[in-house]
Amino acid sequence: MGALATAVRIRHDLHSRLINARARTDEVFRVVREEAMYDRPIPERHRIIFYVGHVEAFDWNLLAQRAFGLRSFQRTFDHLFAFGIDPVNGGLPSDTPEDWPSREEVERYNRRLREELDRAIEHALERPEEGHPQLITMLEVAIEHRLMHAETLAYMLHRLPSGRKIPVPEKAAWKAHRLKSHLVEIPAGAATLGLQRIHDDEFGWDNEFEAHEVEVKEFAIEKYNVTNHDFLRFIQAGGYENRSLWSEEAWNWKSKEGIEHPMFWRREGNLWIYRTMFGEIRLPQEWPVYVSHAEATAYAKWLGRKLPTEAQFHRAAYGTPDGTRERS
Repeated sequence: MGALATAVRIRHDLHSRLINARARTDEVFRVVREEAMYDRPIPERHRIIFYVGHVEAFDWNLLAQRAFGLRSFQRTFDHLFAFGIDPVNGGLPSDTPEDWPSREEVERYNRRLREELDRAIEHALERPEEGHPQLITMLEVAIEHRLMHAETLAYMLHRLPSGRKIPVPEKAAWKAHRLKSHLVEIPAGAATLGLQRIHDDEFGWDNEFEAHEVEVKEFAIEKYNVTNHDFLRFIQAGGYENRSLWSEEAWNWKSKEGIEHPMFWRREGNLWIYRTMFGEIRLPQEWPVYVSHAEATAYAKWLGRKLPTEAQFHRAAYGTPDGTRERS
């Protein structure tokens, strides 16, 4: 009885988490003005309307038939919104807004989809012994997939012009203080990477298993985030023009795209302006800098350093002075 009660609690918790994850993506889409719903803020990616349908169709295609035996009510949309990988094959997508269904049609599809899945999930919660043996894992996948899109959609919508979005009330501005650069010495020791399968329902992506331990040599790591002020010194020193700081691939990308500073920076006379999600402000000097991996790598090389490896990052975050790893 105890194990059964635990299973029911876990499943109810997963349904609540799925509903909360939906609220996150709903919140992201609410900032897009109706007339911008068919925009493509990033040339290589789908139009925004695709993602409105995709985060829902993914759940349906994952759960409906396999977990609950539900029949499709809009097979065309199941297929249209199934493919979440951005357009590939060497060229930019050439579809037009007219190639996509109306926002009303997509929202109607989404509403019915949620209603049918929620009824099926609730039914499975009441009879856990009859449920699909992989239901917990499938729900975890649905939740993680949606939360990953909430993050990538926020990045994509940052690229959308401010006038195409509906501003939301500003939260209290993050106040940062000037912090002096400080390296922390990390002694040699072990770092555990990956996940350990504790039980069959342990959730993780394929490339996260199995847990394994690696030895990390001693190193030093910056204690604080790199700030806009720090990175501005790199720009002023000619970092973007110094070929020796960039890999061949990074230099070719920078040259092709005309990259001369971080994406959301803009120079206005002697001032630098920062483009937030909903407007422009004077560059906050002490905010953490927002740059690509290529730019971060070049910056680190300019300092005579390197970006930390995954093992070094884990060692710095979880390691102990005696070389072992903290246990949670």
